[in-house]
Amino acid sequence: MKKILGVALLLTLTMAAKSQVKIGFEVSFKEPQAHYAEVEMNMSGIATKDYVDLKMPVWTPGSYLVREFAKNVESFSATANGKPAKVQKVTKNTWRVYNAKAAAIKVNYRVYAFEISVRTAFIDESHAFLSSAGIFMYPAGMIKNPSTVKIVPFGKWDQVNTGLEPVAGQKFTYYASDFDVLFDSPIEVGNQDVFEFNASGVKHIVAMYGGGNYDKERLKVDMAKIVEEGTKIFGDNPNKHYTFIVHNYAQGGGGLEHLNSTVLGASRNAYGTERGYKGFLSLVAHEYFHLWNVKRLRPIALGPFDYDNENYTTNLWTAEGFTSYYENKLLIRSGATNQTTFLNDIIGGLGTVINTPGSKVQSASSSSFDAWIIGYRPNENSKNNSISYYSKGEIIGLLMDLEIANATKGAKSLDDVMKAMYEVGKVQKRGYTDAEFKAMVEKISGISFTKFWEKYIDGTDDVDFEKFFAYAGIDATKEIASPNKPYTGASLKVERSVIVSGVSRNSPAWVQGLNVNDEILALDGSSIADEMRNVRLPNPGLTLETLPTVAKKQVGDVVEVTVKRDGLEKKISLTLKESPNVRIKASYNENATPQQLAVRKRWMGV
Repeated sequence: MKKILGVALLLTLTMAAKSQVKIGFEVSFKEPQAHYAEVEMNMSGIATKDYVDLKMPVWTPGSYLVREFAKNVESFSATANGKPAKVQKVTKNTWRVYNAKAAAIKVNYRVYAFEISVRTAFIDESHAFLSSAGIFMYPAGMIKNPSTVKIVPFGKWDQVNTGLEPVAGQKFTYYASDFDVLFDSPIEVGNQDVFEFNASGVKHIVAMYGGGNYDKERLKVDMAKIVEEGTKIFGDNPNKHYTFIVHNYAQGGGGLEHLNSTVLGASRNAYGTERGYKGFLSLVAHEYFHLWNVKRLRPIALGPFDYDNENYTTNLWTAEGFTSYYENKLLIRSGATNQTTFLNDIIGGLGTVINTPGSKVQSASSSSFDAWIIGYRPNENSKNNSISYYSKGEIIGLLMDLEIANATKGAKSLDDVMKAMYEVGKVQKRGYTDAEFKAMVEKISGISFTKFWEKYIDGTDDVDFEKFFAYAGIDATKEIASPNKPYTGASLKVERSVIVSGVSRNSPAWVQGLNVNDEILALDGSSIADEMRNVRLPNPGLTLETLPTVAKKQVGDVVEVTVKRDGLEKKISLTLKESPNVRIKASYNENATPQQLAVRKRWMGV
């Protein structure tokens, strides 16, 4: 009993100490045209020793790269009880404020924000996008303390949108229950176009920056359908409200998930085309599915977060890859695509994996673990030695889904695994291990997945897609994409000259030593100027074999390539091969068996 009373007393004291600490931020914009945010941080009840360490995260959850946000901080100063305090930088992202146990500490600093992406802050005269992990600091050891954020819009800006909870009676002031929540809540400030819709009992806010040819009424309907289909899978929508922050640029893309919000990049004039509109809905589906998969149903390494270092996991193939897979399922179930488009999209993803040489080198689990050093830092050889956990994970999701549906004769699918793991996570209040996820797959399916894991998750085996598609009554085959056409394996880019930008593993260019950054001067004596005369630029798919001299040759012929490397001319002879790239063809079998039809229906959900 004494032990219980002691624990209760300690808990009470801890909660009391936490409640006495007050942390508040005020963000203003004196020079938005110069891309700066002015941050004031006020703290009280915090000093238990002669200094406090303030830390800025080095990365933002959902984007697995150390971005060193502290590099954008300048003019850091502090006062303790209204008097200037000594400040010392003690690590790359830690500022020590010597406060002599002062009752009140105020810190001021500026943040430079001029990188357009969904994961980094950007400020100019038209708006401010605050990616919170790169704006706000936290007192070391107090990641679980609450804080408030007051936004002071610049000039005629009159809108603030964020997933944070508003503080009643205080305009543009918000509350975060802890710093994990704050860092997971981006903030959009400006004159964005805002509209709302309700779906699954949740109010959804859409904040559009940058204009565009979008139809708000159409978006309300179609986005709501996606929300409702996602909610059906899990049987629960955990949010009271949800915010979409959409940045519309001339050319935009990408998204980043958050606990009850997301940031989407879009092309402002693409909404009017079928392809562009579907692309936007795909992005909505992907990021919205994340509110379950990764933000709540998550690998165990992804929370609580270490904001100072990499957070390694082998399970991004489920976190991101499965989300890519489910964006297609949400689209067909919401009516945004039909069965033909659904299958074609799946086949496109499958083809990407099969035709990436790195898929024979790196496994899905290794791709996940190495996200921090490869995934966000691709180089000219990445396609040869690595595979995206998005792409490979999407295909693993497809194969696993079909395997489960077939094993249960259409009674169960991957949906049941995801829902069950979500429910377990809510009870255990932690993430899952790889072994726990595998155990749930085996429990739902009733069969062993050990060989499956060895081949497709921890291994690099060829995908036996014909077998898996057959479960759903789909006939699938593969064929050489460009039969009897010459192939070099060298991709090109045009700058002031024509440069080799990539060389594929085991291609003629690879075998004979054509290098990335070689400048192409001539082919069989024909100058590169003559070769390029009829090439339309820009051409992102430009390869050596698309140039006239190579294009007219046959498989087995030789082409002499004259290059300049390090200022010296060099001649390289390439023996042309047939391209190893394949094209997958698939169609629905009209004579599918009842079990195949049951599997198909369970798999697609329509």
